[in-house]
Amino acid sequence: MNNLNSILIEGNLTKDPKLSETPKGTPVCTFGLASHRYYKQDDEPQNEVSFFDVEVWAKLATTCSEYLSKGRVVRVVGRLKQDRWSDKEGNPKSRIKIVAEH
Repeated sequence: MNNLNSILIEGNLTKDPKLSETPKGTPVCTFGLASHRYYKQDDEPQNEVSFFDVEVWAKLATTCSEYLSKGRVVRVVGRLKQDRWSDKEGNPKSRIKIVAEH
């Protein structure tokens, strides 16, 4: 049984998309996304910004690299993925990114 892993987020690109290819030739595009949350606290407007790394694969990756640019507002539908590795000293590291599907 699969667990639910789905995300829908809107925000602005923090940098131009970077297109590359895997060794087998599959296009992959990466970009940063800043998502703003506006709210009031003690009747004062507040702005909370969260930053995310987004990864897009195959034909959608090529499309994103052609049409998106820094500052553009986008809506991303996808899933979360955690990468895990060890640094040179053997310390465990991890990061969570968004893998876009739409």
